Amino acid sequence: MDYKYIEQLLERYWKCETSLQEEEILRMFFSQEDIPATLLPYRDLFVYEQSEKEIEVLGDDFDQRVLRQIQEDEPVRARVITMRHRLMPLFKAAAVVAIFLTLGNAMQVAVSDEDAHQVKTSGASIDKPQEGPSVAKADSVLSDTLQHKIQPPVSTITK
Repeated sequence: MDYKYIEQLLERYWKCETSLQEEEILRMFFSQEDIPATLLPYRDLFVYEQSEKEIEVLGDDFDQRVLRQIQEDEPVRARVITMRHRLMPLFKAAAVVAIFLTLGNAMQVAVSDEDAHQVKTSGASIDKPQEGPSVAKADSVLSDTLQHKIQPPVSTITK
């Protein structure tokens, strides 16, 4: 038997050029029991639609059940929003700002400590005297009372 017409229809089907009537011819052909071995791999493609129509059918009461579920009124539940929940984004933003400020200050201190350390270790700064308050100068003003007796000032009064 010659199946050239069916093969031509299959070629046109793969190119999406078949009409609805031609696709129906293919479905009818593949629903038969006598199919050549060369066309057998395509059988499931065309028979699948017919077998699934018979198996998966919705019941008559399906529409009624869906409409009942849609029409049921569910009570609206009010959700309590506390002040804490309202201010939570503000708390998060404040925490992020605090983290950035802390990291910025830490970086500034680290950089300024490195600069001070570099100045102290340079050879030119060792020879220069340091300016600032001297402990020795401040102590020399006070005298030790245990070792030296302070003589009261003698005042001369003339008449």
